[in-house]
Amino acid sequence: MANTSRPVGRTALLASAVALLGLVGACGSESSTSSAPQPTQAPRTTAPGTGTGSGTATGTAPAATAAPSDTAGSASASARTDGRCHTSELRAAVGRVDPGAGQRNFPIVLTNTSDRTCTLYGYPGAAFVGASGEQLGPDPERAPASPKTVTLTPGKSAWAGLSFSSPQISGARTATPAALLVTPPDEHDPIEVEWTAGEVPVGGDESSVSLTALEAGTGP
Repeated sequence: MANTSRPVGRTALLASAVALLGLVGACGSESSTSSAPQPTQAPRTTAPGTGTGSGTATGTAPAATAAPSDTAGSASASARTDGRCHTSELRAAVGRVDPGAGQRNFPIVLTNTSDRTCTLYGYPGAAFVGASGEQLGPDPERAPASPKTVTLTPGKSAWAGLSFSSPQISGARTATPAALLVTPPDEHDPIEVEWTAGEVPVGGDESSVSLTALEAGTGP
């Protein structure tokens, strides 16, 4: 009987050892399982993309910012396209003489120097003046015409024709102006342009100088 009980005790010890090893293995499995999610770090994968702003945030922010800016720019541009051209927004010049049939013809050119679109309608004012600023002769007559509104975008021009008979042919009393004062339609302030084309007829009460209505361009 004594020999029979000994193997039983050894078996019990072996069983206990196996159970202990199983417990240790189980603990090792739990430890591995609990540490496994750490390398995954799902939240960290998302955080860098959002936090740095180099991905969606940077790409989205300018679009969101640009939209109001573009809208405001369009509204501003739209608001600035109405209204007549003012003297301060224009440059005046006298073009080259175009002689013909005893006449001397000059284009008076008004150019839009502003950054907005504006309009001109009708006849410009024109007056020859001497060196001391006195007007020489009466205002030019307006040639019959059907004026049209001329729309000037920045940098564009309109012109009116200034004409008079050649003094050598008409025999009219003449003077040599120092400048021509050009006043845009519906404005009060003139633009002074140096006059370099010689004598003009300024004698008498009736003007022998005529002026046409404004039209688009810089002259014929």
